[in-house]
Amino acid sequence: MDTLRIADREFGSRLIVGTGKYRSFQQMKRCHELSGAECVTVAVRRVNLTDRSKESLLDYIDRSKIFILPNTAGCYTAEEAIRTARLAREVGLSNWIKLEVIGDEKTLFPDNEGLLEATRVLVKEGFVVLPYTNDDVVNARRLVDAGAAAVMPLGAPIGSGMGIQNEANIRILREVITTVPLIIDAGVGTASDAAIAMELGADAVLMNTGIAAAADPEKMALAMKHAVEAGRLACLAGRMEKRLYASASSPLAGVVK
Repeated sequence: MDTLRIADREFGSRLIVGTGKYRSFQQMKRCHELSGAECVTVAVRRVNLTDRSKESLLDYIDRSKIFILPNTAGCYTAEEAIRTARLAREVGLSNWIKLEVIGDEKTLFPDNEGLLEATRVLVKEGFVVLPYTNDDVVNARRLVDAGAAAVMPLGAPIGSGMGIQNEANIRILREVITTVPLIIDAGVGTASDAAIAMELGADAVLMNTGIAAAADPEKMALAMKHAVEAGRLACLAGRMEKRLYASASSPLAGVVK
């Protein structure tokens, strides 16, 4: 099987999905099922972790089938992100963390310095760290050197749905990042975006808004499942060489005139 391996875990699906922006928890659950995702990311700061008498999105995630990946969404400093990761572990979510340290409120671009600092601290504390970063090759190398279990560059700004905006950088990252998975995180708006990400060599794609904000989230969840699978197969198959001029599909050599 062509499984995705991150740290000490293997996943049958290369699609990771989120839990925000759905019209209801019931819809979120249906989309998770249709997507085939085996890993779902949850914003620690936006979920009820203390009062179990109240409804929580965690009640709609089957943890026997789906691995919960807590994230530090909404954190603007390394200290905030570290504290949030520790909270997630303390309440029993996971010692895995999708690490976000936001540097700009408008674009939600990562703070490279803070991200690297938080990665170093959390890795030393035994966390499996998956940092959300930009498509900066130099910073990606530093994150891997700091012990990150994956590198998760954005394809476009979070929630923008613009698709992969810098294919060249993703290709370069694919060549450079060889010891941990490369996961496209943010910017995917439709199935073709997901397929392109995989065709560029990404090991997986993480998305939330592209599914949750679709006119029909259930259909889009299924479309994203197939897109990731198709893109992965196309990458493994190797595309034909591009040519400027036509090349006959039926060769003329040997044809009797």
